[in-house]
Amino acid sequence: MTLYDQRRIVSADKITLKPFFVQRHQSLLGDRYEDFLRYSFTYLRKCIRVNTLKISVEDLKTRLEEQGWVLEPVPWCKEGFFVQGHQTQHRFDIGNLVEHAMGYFYVQEAASMIPPVALFTQEDGSFDKGEDLKVLDLCAAPGSKTTQLAQYMHNTGLLIANDVTVGRLRPLTLNLQRMGVSNMLVTLNAFQEHKKSSRPRNPFDGEFFDKILVDAPCSGTGTIRKSFKVLEMYSQGLVRRLVITQRTILEHAWSLLKVGGELVYSTCTQEPDENEGIVSWFLDKHEEAKLCDLPLDMRRSPALTSFEETTYHKDIHKCIRIYPQDNDTEGFFVAKLKKLK
Repeated sequence: MTLYDQRRIVSADKITLKPFFVQRHQSLLGDRYEDFLRYSFTYLRKCIRVNTLKISVEDLKTRLEEQGWVLEPVPWCKEGFFVQGHQTQHRFDIGNLVEHAMGYFYVQEAASMIPPVALFTQEDGSFDKGEDLKVLDLCAAPGSKTTQLAQYMHNTGLLIANDVTVGRLRPLTLNLQRMGVSNMLVTLNAFQEHKKSSRPRNPFDGEFFDKILVDAPCSGTGTIRKSFKVLEMYSQGLVRRLVITQRTILEHAWSLLKVGGELVYSTCTQEPDENEGIVSWFLDKHEEAKLCDLPLDMRRSPALTSFEETTYHKDIHKCIRIYPQDNDTEGFFVAKLKKLK
């Protein structure tokens, strides 16, 4: 048993689950429902991503291990490491290290590293060089995935980091500065619908971007182990409202993507309507969109080909669906689309 395992259990005695949540997730998970709850009510493993804009993976790994930190590689992200704890001290506060303040690493949940990796991974398993591209992170704050995109771009080209409120831009800009990102432009609500108009504001003309990341706002049921507030907020009405928002964001993002460009749509929810439902709806509407295979090294659950009375697009199996129990992480959903014409 590792130091981390000794502090895993979270008491769930006072947690009350809404009937809609229970019915929905029992229907979704079947005999895996209890495993889902067990992992959702345990501590989330600490994880970091090395910032190769400032230090190499090997150099930081050596530096931390010499201080006594026990690290385990994240299989799907060569810059990622689970923090198992400290060899001699019962501590997990790796975010208090000077290396963190210097921007040598980012404390980031392991499943959240998947969307940027997916955006740069091709169907044959090769990884894009990432240089001199125009990339948009549409829902960027607080900047974990944005800074990951920047290091894959080697601080070249143009990286637009957009979000919808000033309050969300504050942690975003601080993280971009700490991590040494220099190829970015931060925008406020530049690619969303204007509050006073149905027309989106777009500072660029037409199909401008080579790659776009849409880490969409969602109901967050894959992140229960991070915050039980998700259980309080989750409702049928919330899901319905989010589906409308997600469709709007994805449609507009697609209009900004070049022919031959690639877009990743991701959420941290297990909700089918926000995941397979969104992607299937989009594919049925856009014949120029191709759903790409994602050959990443991870345990995953099959994407849903149907749920309740809805049957999804024939290619939906190419999406990544991860439950917390699959890799002892957050739950996540990732789909990659390519614009063919």
